Amino acid sequence: MSTPPAISIRNLVKRYAPVGNGEGKLALKGIDLDVAQGEILGLLGPNGAGKSTTINILAGLVNKTSGSVSIWGFDIDQDRRNASRAIGIVPQEIVFDPFFTPYEVLEIQAGLYGVPKDQRRSAELLAAVHLSDKAQAYARSLSGGMKRRLLVAKAMVHAPPVLVLDEPTAGVDVELRRQLWDLVRRLNDEGVTVVLTTHYLEEAEELCDRIAIINHGEVVTNLPTRELLAQAREKVVVLTLDRDGVVVTDSPAILKAETLGPRIVAITYDKDRANAGQILSLVQAQGFGIADVSTREADLEDVFVRLTSATQAG
Repeated sequence: MSTPPAISIRNLVKRYAPVGNGEGKLALKGIDLDVAQGEILGLLGPNGAGKSTTINILAGLVNKTSGSVSIWGFDIDQDRRNASRAIGIVPQEIVFDPFFTPYEVLEIQAGLYGVPKDQRRSAELLAAVHLSDKAQAYARSLSGGMKRRLLVAKAMVHAPPVLVLDEPTAGVDVELRRQLWDLVRRLNDEGVTVVLTTHYLEEAEELCDRIAIINHGEVVTNLPTRELLAQAREKVVVLTLDRDGVVVTDSPAILKAETLGPRIVAITYDKDRANAGQILSLVQAQGFGIADVSTREADLEDVFVRLTSATQAG
């Protein structure tokens, strides 16, 4: 028997109430999405695509219009209490009382979830997010990065098997981003299923086992990260030429050419239809010598732009 999903979403629709005489906004148009136990799923999409609405429905902050959602096997309508206990939400906004210490923040949150005092893990969670030395400091004195780590600990006080992180590294520096990545990996290694929304495509590429992209309230792709990256057919070769001139790019394999500087041209081509050697030969056949060459593979950003642009055009 296969393991049931950590999160199961079926035909999820959300239409917001109309304002004035207009129709209500249809934010979700019948989403189907499963999150496997133990995986890290990246939930990506442009602003207004429906990511936050989906997360808020999981968190119990927004009521769905129709469809079904279950978390760890508990339907959010029929068993909201257990569904809520099965999930921890790290919100995009930094929200907690600044006059409590981090230790008190975790103790209060654990109390709200009914965790008995002898089963609370406040000190352990503060250690896990590297805040032990700040346990008795006022939360308002923490840096932005420390506050984000405290939010992760706060979401884990009731030991939920599913953790949702909504833009967890927004506005933090590169070093802190790496620390948060390490924390997410460690939680996942301990068996926590993670759903991650992010605008940093490098983050999704680095962390996620699977990526689902939402656009205009619909899931436009849902694939293992490796398979999604395999869709990136474009490759870029940057050439430094030995003289000024215009490179003729009328080959069907060449998608575009950009001038980056004096005698420097970037040629984007379809790697299914040509290889770098053929592109170099085409340029040399036009009488150019090549002083330097570098290449760049397409990445998740290229795939993201292509998929979201296609659905916008449609």
